[in-house]
Amino acid sequence: MTISQDRPLQNESRPNSAIERFLRLIRFSHTVFALPFALGALVVAANGLPPLRVLALVLACMVCARTSAMLFNRWVDWSLDQRNPRTASRHLILPKPAVFALLVASSIAFLIAAAGINQLTFALSPIALATVFLYSLTKRFTSTTHFFLGAALAISPIGAWIAETGTVSFAPFVLAAGIVCWVAGFDLIYATQDFDFDKRDGLHSLVVRLGIERSLLLAQLLHLILLVALIAFGLVARLGEIYFCAMALVAGALFFEHRSARTLDVAGINRAFFLSNAFVSAVFLVSVCLDRLV
Repeated sequence: MTISQDRPLQNESRPNSAIERFLRLIRFSHTVFALPFALGALVVAANGLPPLRVLALVLACMVCARTSAMLFNRWVDWSLDQRNPRTASRHLILPKPAVFALLVASSIAFLIAAAGINQLTFALSPIALATVFLYSLTKRFTSTTHFFLGAALAISPIGAWIAETGTVSFAPFVLAAGIVCWVAGFDLIYATQDFDFDKRDGLHSLVVRLGIERSLLLAQLLHLILLVALIAFGLVARLGEIYFCAMALVAGALFFEHRSARTLDVAGINRAFFLSNAFVSAVFLVSVCLDRLV
């Protein structure tokens, strides 16, 4: 139930270079989901453009943390992914020792970047790293793994806020609560593809526990909570009309996502997953920037 759209390798072209294989393994394109929320929180916390140094270090932390999380997921799920037809090609991209070496390197890079921001970000960086790693283990003992994935992504705006201010505030936690619901919702939709495999292997799966229809209804509820949380964040952060008008676009994207998900075919789910969620995060960032920078 990880976020991915891997298919058996024979149905895909092999990536040529080592860099291409690495980027495919960690699904680097998925960075677009969490990164805009971190950058948006950073802009709000700075009440405008943040210092270039802070921006660069936050970007480094985001990329390194996500890379570490994805590599850890691939490493601990090595044998499990080989049994799942949707992810069976993952172990052919890079050898397992290389995955572990890259995991160690990206984790160290994250800690170094966090140390370069301020004392609080450095003190909290091991907790952040443990949080993003925890998701990959949760499927072994709970069916609520989607919410742990949401928590892993939700720490990004909190971390960005602390990077700019050096303090903990209420506003980024409101945003983080919405991100938990957003991620859990779209991961539930994506997890419907693994229903048969999860049921056959006896994995802890909320989709298997609830059934596909009720899982999609829960995803709708979670995304409704996301919309409420985004509006609440705007109120707490004292954002302006541009931001609140943009929430209509977010609502439209979520509606499209759930309408597409009802088809329950791979093309529909992938379209809903990538287009809708990339659009939601992009609209959030653009609306925040327009509010604070224009």
